[in-house]
Amino acid sequence: MTEKLYLQNPYLREIDGRIIEKKYMNNRYYLKLNRTIFYPNLVGGQPGDIGTINGVEVLEAYEEGNDIIHVVKDNIHSDKVQLSIDWENRLDYMQQHSGQHLLSAAFYKLYNGETVGFYIGKEYVYIDVTIPELTEEEVDKIETFANRIIFSNFQIKSYIIEKKDVEKIPVRKQPTVNSNIRIVEIDGIDFSPCGGTHHRSTGEIGLIKIRKWEKYKGNTRVEFVCGNRALKDYTWKNKYIKDIGLLLSSKDTDVYQKVNKLYLQKEDLEKENRDLRERLYKYKSEEFFKESININKINYIFKELKDVDYKEISFISSYLNNKENLIQIYGLNNDGKGQFLISRSNNLDINLKNILKDISSEISIKGGGSLQTVQGGCSIDELSMVINKFYEKIKASQS
Repeated sequence: MTEKLYLQNPYLREIDGRIIEKKYMNNRYYLKLNRTIFYPNLVGGQPGDIGTINGVEVLEAYEEGNDIIHVVKDNIHSDKVQLSIDWENRLDYMQQHSGQHLLSAAFYKLYNGETVGFYIGKEYVYIDVTIPELTEEEVDKIETFANRIIFSNFQIKSYIIEKKDVEKIPVRKQPTVNSNIRIVEIDGIDFSPCGGTHHRSTGEIGLIKIRKWEKYKGNTRVEFVCGNRALKDYTWKNKYIKDIGLLLSSKDTDVYQKVNKLYLQKEDLEKENRDLRERLYKYKSEEFFKESININKINYIFKELKDVDYKEISFISSYLNNKENLIQIYGLNNDGKGQFLISRSNNLDINLKNILKDISSEISIKGGGSLQTVQGGCSIDELSMVINKFYEKIKASQS
């Protein structure tokens, strides 16, 4: 059985230990030690520690029964070893995990919201709480409550109880084990069964900042950061606000109003631009129609165009399809990419989908569509051939 010193003293950074069992599998060495400070990966949702054993990187530590297995790539020849963990990594996870307990307690105390999901990622942390919806005001209240507890620097302690004693304390959730139940208590405020590493006082959490929240499977997923992560989050956001303020020649407190004004102006300009484009496209459409060729009482528009937006041709095609007895054949050469669009008026009985199928059996093209309109792509070298094939086959179908 591995002695788990990280539960007794999560502030230990280095210790001596002894290898009691070693296995070699899959190009890795699996070490069982008499004691360890390495927290095993994802036990209770907390990521594992990183560090070294005798200077050799520990790839992973995981729980196996009552033991902790340490996975390393290189062999360690001595039974006596020195374990060293990355303290910044440990501190980060302690801040996030302790902060999660506190935030979950705040949701439970203020709005009876139970935490049913918990995840610590590399950048953000989230909990899923049994509250269908949250308002800005409610989130502010929860965040303020949690941070007041942090600033009050309440004691955080852990201890072991047995199943029969669980009913004697107001646990926020029921334990998943029946004996040696470890309770993490925030000084009478929160009691939670947990096997993670935690601070000795709430002040060490530093700060809790809720970043965002959203509906998730009938609950609400709340994303937040604690401690150093909260400082980093504030730092980059402060820089962005400062830089945006400089761009807009505005105070940081006025940035939102300035950006909102610019956004509304952009919306108006885009609408005006869309209207102008539509008027231009309609003008082009009529010009195309004037240039059409009449064959057997059917008008043909046949154009091979370069550097013309496909959306523009699509609009023109849809607009002109309101006219009767019209066939439109377009080939587009854009940035070395060949595209085609073929369309007909509603009153013509021509199955363009079948014609596309015939041509694709003769030439390597990709495309699809309906009986009335087909589109697709081909090589630039074969673009002229493809649209000419459509022209010939459509004309032949009307003979």
